[in-house]
Amino acid sequence: MVEMNGSQALWESLMKEGAKNVFGLPGGSVIPLCDEMLKQDIRFILARHEQGAAHMADGYARASGEVGVCLATSGPGATNLITGIASANIDSSPVVALCGQVARELIGTDAFQEVDIIGVSASVTKYNIQTRSAAEIPYAVKTAFQIANTGRKGAVLIDLPKDVTTEIMDVKFPENIVFRGYHPVYQPDRREIEWAATLLARADKPVIIAGGGIISSGASQELVSLSEYLMAPTAITLMGKGAFPADHPLSLGLCGMHGTCAANTMVSEADVLLIIGARLTDRTTGSVKTFAPNAKIIHIDIDRSEIDKNIDTVTRVIGDAKISLQKILHHLSILRSSTATNDVWRKKCQELREVNGVSKTNGDYLKAPEVVKTLRKALARDSIVTTEVGQCQMWAALHYDAYLPRTFLTSGGLGTMGWGFPAAIGAKAAKPNVTVVDIAGDGSFGMTENNLATSVKEDLPVIVMILNNNMLGMVAQWQRLFFGHRYSAVELKKTPDFVKLAQAYGAEGVRVESYQELEAAIRRAIKSEIATVIDVPIDPEENVLPIVPPGMGLKDALMEA
Repeated sequence: MVEMNGSQALWESLMKEGAKNVFGLPGGSVIPLCDEMLKQDIRFILARHEQGAAHMADGYARASGEVGVCLATSGPGATNLITGIASANIDSSPVVALCGQVARELIGTDAFQEVDIIGVSASVTKYNIQTRSAAEIPYAVKTAFQIANTGRKGAVLIDLPKDVTTEIMDVKFPENIVFRGYHPVYQPDRREIEWAATLLARADKPVIIAGGGIISSGASQELVSLSEYLMAPTAITLMGKGAFPADHPLSLGLCGMHGTCAANTMVSEADVLLIIGARLTDRTTGSVKTFAPNAKIIHIDIDRSEIDKNIDTVTRVIGDAKISLQKILHHLSILRSSTATNDVWRKKCQELREVNGVSKTNGDYLKAPEVVKTLRKALARDSIVTTEVGQCQMWAALHYDAYLPRTFLTSGGLGTMGWGFPAAIGAKAAKPNVTVVDIAGDGSFGMTENNLATSVKEDLPVIVMILNNNMLGMVAQWQRLFFGHRYSAVELKKTPDFVKLAQAYGAEGVRVESYQELEAAIRRAIKSEIATVIDVPIDPEENVLPIVPPGMGLKDALMEA
C-alpha cells in the first residue's frame, strides 16, 4: 500500500491501465483532478463541449482498439456526456467516462451542480460505479477498464465525489479483479461449432453477414478465409464496414434498408445464412417476416442476448468471433477437402456487384455519390473516415470503399448527429500519422463544429468534407417521399458560411464547385498541418438511392429493404 490522495490514485490507476489520452472539460468538482493532472504523463485534450469529449473518446477507442477515456464535471458536465456514452455503448465501443460529483455529505441534498449520474446513466452504460473513498478508486478504474473492454464491449462510468479526490488514504492497486456473475464467454461450445460447420458444408447458396463484432474481435482475416473456403458472398452491416475488403470479389457491400442490390438480393436467396457479430436491427433486416425467407440461419455472437432476439435461428454459436471462426474453419477442413463450386451462385454475385444506382440531381450541382468516390480515390488505403449522421452517412456507407478494419467509423445504433467530427479528432489522436476525414452534412456538422478549436489548438488536424445541401437532408428526403414534398423545419437557409467559420477558428476553409477542385482540395488538405473544412454544395433535392435493379422505384426499394 502507498499513501496518496484520490486524485493521485486516479491518474496512477489510469496509467497502469495504459491510458495515453483523456478528452474532457474541467469544472468545479474536478479541479483537484485537473491540478494533479499537471504532474502526470497523460495528455489531456480539451474539448469545447462535453458531448464532443465523449465522442472523441469513442472515436479514439474505435480507431485504436483501446479504451477511450473522457472526463467531465458534475451536474451539467456529466449529463452532457450522456449522448456520447449512449452512442458508444450501443455500438459496443469501450469507453470509460469519469464524472465529478459533489462532496459525499452533499449527495442527495440538491446541491449546486448535483445530479444522480449513476441513476441517469444506468440504462446507457454497461456498468457504472460511484467511489465512496479514495481507497476505492484503483479498484473502480480497474473494474471500469476490464468491463469496458471484455466480452461485448461498452461504456462504463465512474462517479467521483469531490472530497474523495482530495482524501488521503493508504491505497492498493489490484493486479486482477474477479467479478461475481460476470464471465464473458470466449470459447464456443464444441457441439455448436460442429453443427454450424455441418450446415455450412451442406449449403448450396451460403451467404455471410458480418457485423461490428468481427472488428472488435480482430477476426477480419478469419472472415475472409471462411468466405473464400465456402465461396460465400459476404455482406456487411453498417458497423461491420471495413471488416471485409470492399474490393474482394465476394464482397456484397452494405445490406439492409439503404443496402446494395447485391447484398439484399443474395441474402434473400441464401439457403444458409451465417451472421457474425451483428445485432440485426430493423435497418438491417427490414420486415423480419421477409428476411432471408429460404435460409437456415446461424448466428455467432459473444452476447447471448442478441441471438434469437430479432431473428429466429436454426443454431447458434456463443463466443468470440475470431475463436469461433477459427474452429469452424478447422471443422470444415475435417468435413470436406474442397470448397464449394456453385458457379451459378458466384456468377450471380458478380453480376449483382456491377449494378450501379443512378443519382438524379440538378446539373448545377455535384452528385453526392461521385463526391464520396472522389474522396476515396484521393485517400490512402489505410486512411480513416468518420461520418456524421443522415444522408451523408448513407452516401458514405454505400459509395466509400473500406478495405481495412477500423478505417470506417460511424454512429450506427444511436445515429447521433454531430458524432463524426469529434470522433475524427479522437481517431487522429489514436493514429496521428494517418489521414482522418469526416464525411459530414451541414446540419450534423453544425452540432459540434465548435470542436474545430480543439482540432486547431491541440494540433490534431483532420479534414471535414461537408456535403452541403442547406437541409436536414434525411428528414427532407422522407418529407419528399412520404409527405407530399412538404418541408417542415428542415431548411437551413445557407447558414453558416463554413469557409468563414473554419477561418474564424484558425482552420483552413475552401468551397469547391467541380470534381477537379474537390480532388485538389483534398490533396492539399492531406498535406496541411491544420484542420481543413471543404464545403461541397450539392443538390437539396438529391436522395440517397439504394443500389437497386433498374426499373425499381425508390419508394419500393426503401420499403422492400
